[in-house]
Amino acid sequence: MEYRRLGRSGLKVSEIAYGSWLTFANQVELDNGKEIVTRALELGVNYIDTADVYANGAAENLLGNILPQFNRSQIVVATKAFWPMTDAPTDRGLSRKHVTDSLLASLERLHLDYVDIFYCHRYDEETPLEETIEAIDDLIRRGKTLYWGTSEWSAEQIATAFQICSQRGWHPPVVNQPNYSLVVRGIEKEILPTCNALGMGTANFSPLAQGVLTGKYSGGAVPEGSRGSNDELNMHMKHTLSDTDLLASVDKLKPIAEKYGLNTAQLSLAWILQNQAISSVIIGASSVSQLENNVKASGVVLKREDLALIDSLF
Repeated sequence: MEYRRLGRSGLKVSEIAYGSWLTFANQVELDNGKEIVTRALELGVNYIDTADVYANGAAENLLGNILPQFNRSQIVVATKAFWPMTDAPTDRGLSRKHVTDSLLASLERLHLDYVDIFYCHRYDEETPLEETIEAIDDLIRRGKTLYWGTSEWSAEQIATAFQICSQRGWHPPVVNQPNYSLVVRGIEKEILPTCNALGMGTANFSPLAQGVLTGKYSGGAVPEGSRGSNDELNMHMKHTLSDTDLLASVDKLKPIAEKYGLNTAQLSLAWILQNQAISSVIIGASSVSQLENNVKASGVVLKREDLALIDSLF
């Protein structure tokens, strides 16, 4: 496993991170989860990513039964807040109250004294940005989180937050977590350059487009037991499963991958990691074998001509 600094911060994270979205408390339960997390740490993964809203707190509860048995100083744990957890009007958004209540509740579920990274899971149009950042800065000073970051914010929103922090002497965000893969390229124009210029790291989610970039859906086939066959989990990928041109492009990755002794999924992850502005790629493996497969993308160096070929396909 290779490691990278999280932007200009001193924190080093594994190139491959393990995330619990759509897996923990859905495809992964306690015994399986312990096995996956244990193996991830054995393989050098040191960044574990979750959120309060994942399975409505159940993902954090599962991790809370797993993480305390490991050396806390060697694990980077991240969680998030924004989305509603109940129907209560105060239990959503990024108000001082919800940010504080959410992080404290996450710590209780995780059985931890602090998290390493606290993400604003979306931008809150209804709360003054100064209120949100000051609340997070207070939580950092209280030792409840060490760093903070953004997720799915625009370049302008990120830059404004950074400017406010500079003016007020508050801790600036050190990382952004966007959706990014060969299929979803929206951050390349403005968001990634902005984060890079500000010294923020990027830890992207859905690097395999919920599994489309594994090649398992070749020709539009949906294997039984796959995420694509589960209507509770495939809501973010249905449109890609019917895109014949996209699936054909995925099939064309296979011969390129084979040149490096890789499979399509590993190549897709390695392609992301060729960009040094990326700090970590968050995978969502639902089994130890998937995890072991994906981790092999760390440290791969792709040739310039192959990068150009891959880029031409997408």
